[in-house]
Amino acid sequence: MNFLVGAFKPPCSVSIIFADGRTRKQVPLKKENGQTVMVPLFQSQENIVGEVVIEPVQGKKVEHNGVKIELLGQIELYFDRGNYYDFTSLVRELDVPGELYERKTYPFEFSTVEMPYESYNGVNVRLRYILKVTISRNYVSNIVESQDFVVHNYTPLPSINNSIKMEVGIEDCLHIEFEYSKSKYHLKDVIVGKIYFLLVRIKIKNMELEIRRRESTGSGPNTYVETETLAKFELMDGAPVRGESIPVRLFLSPYELTPTYRNINNKFSVKYYLNLVLVDEEDRRYFKQQEITVYRLLPTP
Repeated sequence: MNFLVGAFKPPCSVSIIFADGRTRKQVPLKKENGQTVMVPLFQSQENIVGEVVIEPVQGKKVEHNGVKIELLGQIELYFDRGNYYDFTSLVRELDVPGELYERKTYPFEFSTVEMPYESYNGVNVRLRYILKVTISRNYVSNIVESQDFVVHNYTPLPSINNSIKMEVGIEDCLHIEFEYSKSKYHLKDVIVGKIYFLLVRIKIKNMELEIRRRESTGSGPNTYVETETLAKFELMDGAPVRGESIPVRLFLSPYELTPTYRNINNKFSVKYYLNLVLVDEEDRRYFKQQEITVYRLLPTP
């Protein structure tokens, strides 16, 4: 029985090591099995350099038809699970067919890699980057080892950042204006605004501001939309009076936001909205929603 177990063990171990792995920033990444691991962080146009170490099990030789490493950027839609769309695919041949008897190290380099999209783990979609080593073999299955890494891309401060002004009205009952100081926010920003009550003839019980994320995946009849409420912030408890104004200050840093993603590779979008909710004494709810743009600002050293 032990012989059978041993027969299915891979005849070698494969390690993928980043050259600057000890000094490069590491970020958490949630794996498919729910575990969180720390992986290196890159941005587009960086060099990805390192080495692959293949070590045969003692006393075994590994016959192979070649060794290669691929850098893949992939999108997986969960309703089409197991099908990966590769939007980036680079390959380096590391070894010609032959036999391995002892530990061997192969250096690799992918220079100024175009990685246009950010890593993203959503409700219905995942975008990931991996390095994948394949040892091709005859008659038996290939030996495959992969290593995840994360990509973040940064945006300069927008040159134009208009304020948002909106009105909520129910004829002859309610008239509210609200104003936010800008329409584009970075991930650690603060939403600052004011709400003015111009006419109040219904009994308002409370008012809150929500941050909502809307993820849409697929296209046409296969479009799936998931809306999550990430934050609820009570602006007011009790009845406002005409002429009153209420300040708004909402810090974004406590919430797990991503940048706004628009039509990534024709597969998915992620958008953010500020949703103003008024509740009257009969528990009727009135909404007003406004899209905001979220971006990732280059961190200051």
